[in-house]
Amino acid sequence: MKLTTALAAAALLLPLTSPAAGKGASKPPVTEKKEVVDTYHGTEVKDAYQWLEATDDAKVKQWNDAQNAHTRAILDRLPGREGIRQRVAELLSWKSPGYAGLTEANGTLIGVKYQPPRQQPYVVVIGSADDTSKERSLLDPMVIDPSGHTTIDFIEPTLDGKKLAVSLSKNGTESGDVSVYDVATGKPLPNEVVPRVNGGTAGGGLAWNADGTGYFYTRYPRGEERPAEDRDFFQQVYFHKLGTPTEKDTYALGKDFPRIAMTELETSPDGKFITAMVANGDGGEFMLYLHGPDGKWAQVTKFADKVIRARFGHDGAIYLLSRQDAPRGKVLRLALATPTLDKATVLLPEGEASVQGFFPTKSRLYVSEQLGGPSQLRMVDLKGKDLGLVPTPPVSSVGGLVSAGGEDIYFSNSSFVQPQAWYRFTPADGKVTKTALAKTSPMDVSDVEVVRTEATSKDGTKVPLTILKKKGTKLNGTNPTLLTGYGGFNISISPGFSPLAGLWLEQGGVYAIANLRGGSEFGEKWHAEGSLTKKQNVFDDFYACAKLLVDQKYTQPKKLAIQGGSNGGLLMGAVVTQHPEAYGAVVARVGLYDMLRSERTSNGQFNVTEYGTVKDPEQFKALLAYSPVHNVKDGTKYPPVLFTSGANDPRVDPFHSRKMVARMQTATAAKSPILLRADAETGHGSGTPLNARIEEEVDAYSFIFSQLGVKYLPPAKKVAAPKPQ
Repeated sequence: MKLTTALAAAALLLPLTSPAAGKGASKPPVTEKKEVVDTYHGTEVKDAYQWLEATDDAKVKQWNDAQNAHTRAILDRLPGREGIRQRVAELLSWKSPGYAGLTEANGTLIGVKYQPPRQQPYVVVIGSADDTSKERSLLDPMVIDPSGHTTIDFIEPTLDGKKLAVSLSKNGTESGDVSVYDVATGKPLPNEVVPRVNGGTAGGGLAWNADGTGYFYTRYPRGEERPAEDRDFFQQVYFHKLGTPTEKDTYALGKDFPRIAMTELETSPDGKFITAMVANGDGGEFMLYLHGPDGKWAQVTKFADKVIRARFGHDGAIYLLSRQDAPRGKVLRLALATPTLDKATVLLPEGEASVQGFFPTKSRLYVSEQLGGPSQLRMVDLKGKDLGLVPTPPVSSVGGLVSAGGEDIYFSNSSFVQPQAWYRFTPADGKVTKTALAKTSPMDVSDVEVVRTEATSKDGTKVPLTILKKKGTKLNGTNPTLLTGYGGFNISISPGFSPLAGLWLEQGGVYAIANLRGGSEFGEKWHAEGSLTKKQNVFDDFYACAKLLVDQKYTQPKKLAIQGGSNGGLLMGAVVTQHPEAYGAVVARVGLYDMLRSERTSNGQFNVTEYGTVKDPEQFKALLAYSPVHNVKDGTKYPPVLFTSGANDPRVDPFHSRKMVARMQTATAAKSPILLRADAETGHGSGTPLNARIEEEVDAYSFIFSQLGVKYLPPAKKVAAPKPQ
């Protein structure tokens, strides 16, 4: 949420003027039915709640306010809530800072710093990764906007490290304007704002030219260039020269791109070349363009070539990640002197692990790869000779590679029991050293064990499942358990430290993470088996994981809570309608629930390459078969569900949550609450101020604790051992 105080967050969700905020607020408001019939390929589909799609309609706003009042009437009086609030605030406000988005330019290391209790992260120039006292603030969104409503989308330094482009957006919209800052002084260059470079649909980015006098950037339609319904589409690449009005920016590339194109830009180390990697929506298809010293753009790969990543080397070549006849990925080397795909050679053939990305230095290539969730860092020389693995802990995540000078690199690493930290690897002696850019844990997790196992899905597929529990936890079927997953968009769920998982564990709970099909855990085949007409596999995988937790006596259905967000919110909606008896509580955040009308929204059209379209008969059939709102059945006893949404969400329209709540409240035969937590000042989650995030987590965990019958007990304070005399 985009709020500055916990008090304001609570007040926002309970409109004092709402007629439902009084005595009758403990019952859900009655939702009017206005039946509409849509016909798809000869199939009639009834929709009684289509009217709830009209966000700006006064009746929809009134309904929304009444739902929020009902939700607050229930959540605000849950037992143990204030204790949970205090603990959540302690954990999320832990003053140990975190660092993200590290980037190096000409020896200058710049990053984005998260420093609670600050509401937003800020940009810092890091003098030394081993001494944080040398860092200085470069740009603080809280200085620009003390309300906490402004956040950083991305940063990009010039090759010489003297200037920094920053995209800033407000209210969770992700609609970012780019300004340029002088790195030495921290002052913005005057009259240097380029609007709408970043967006919640197609993302955004930029790439500087060699001397830092201008940059190529992603440009959304402006003004009346296109009709209103097209202004989140047709992203193109333009060039902006510093010191000139943005109206003078020149077109570079993209007039023939798909409507749902999404472009990433990168500059070569010498500044002579630029790449544009263009995605066809969210489904995993990419094409690559190259801009050379001749000032022209040339297409290097097409969608059908299955090249999905590109990175400049320091040896006059570009390295490509290809999944052509290699679903787990192979690495190609292509000389920039002959930039046609038929000239590329295989540097690293497909192996057992799934290649996720790579980082070239002058003598080697660091390759990030994973097998089922955890990741590792492999090294090969520039001829493909295996140089072994960088030493990292087991069941951990590796990412964020950046130069540390010479052949040394910095990388980020975290695990389920170790907070994120940045490390330096020195290939000369093979040593890994922890830097000062390391978070500390707000709690003792030394008694937590990590169990890696596999569930067997409906079709026999083995699905990785990670289980966190305190040592000595008895498997007697009575442990409150929280299971989460995602399963989509080629995104893997990798190990990471979560203080809120720690909150659950310190109360005696079991926490589980499912690595479902649809992600990238085992490469493109794993992704493809969980997308388009095969999306049902994702829900079968999750149910198999839930069943394993019950069968192996970790828990029982009434003690099993599940939660997920975005595509994971869709997951929650699908599994609760398919197996309502299997869960004791559900938290579904910013999810998609009407899969037949999702593509009518802006970002829903980008999702078509992942989910499919109702225009295709077979894809329509698959969508209807699992679309949560269409599979709610009257008279079914559904478990308690808390749905969350953000009014400014550019990725998932909040009408999904409204329609799902209306349908479930009407249909359920149980007394369990079906609640909507609709926030007026948030988006999909990006840029949510710290205090607002705390409020949301207090609601979510209070709800889970109460519905599973778990009494919250403040953790015992550890007494320090007496000092020796």
